[in-house]
Amino acid sequence: MKRTQSNWKERINKSLPNRDGLSTHPWLQPVANRLLHPQLWRFQHEAVARGVAVGTFWAFVIPFAQIVVAAAHCTFWRANIPAAAAMTMVTNPLTIGFWLWLAYQTGALVLGEPLVQPHAVGGGAPSWLAEYGWPTVLGMGLFAFGGAALGYIVVKLVWRLRVSIKLRTRRTGT
Repeated sequence: MKRTQSNWKERINKSLPNRDGLSTHPWLQPVANRLLHPQLWRFQHEAVARGVAVGTFWAFVIPFAQIVVAAAHCTFWRANIPAAAAMTMVTNPLTIGFWLWLAYQTGALVLGEPLVQPHAVGGGAPSWLAEYGWPTVLGMGLFAFGGAALGYIVVKLVWRLRVSIKLRTRRTGT
């Protein structure tokens, strides 16, 4: 079991961006000196919770360059960059279709609009935006803010539960 867990952790660590790689990225040059701050890379509960919130927010707000934008915002929010980078993977090329469909459904429900049956839209992007755009944008915005808040709260609760369990096992001596 230990060997499987270490392989899993090694694969995640290799796939996440590192300090040096992000500090040399051309889009991050304005905040590159702040990216190297050790607090942004340590797994402390508050920084990780903020990182999850920042990453989740940007995962739903923009369709590209999410890791770069999340890393830049981590410098201002003092959030954990690896946690933010991992959370931006919630929306990826394999899952974005599902999220857009769900965002449209949610947005249409909130706006009280009837759901439009999917069909070929002949007018291109402007016609698609007129028919599906606003409910989808609203849904993605709700997912961004709601997901960020929920992610922050879940990390704080899980961290507290983990500490509580460790203290309990220490007290019982097991």
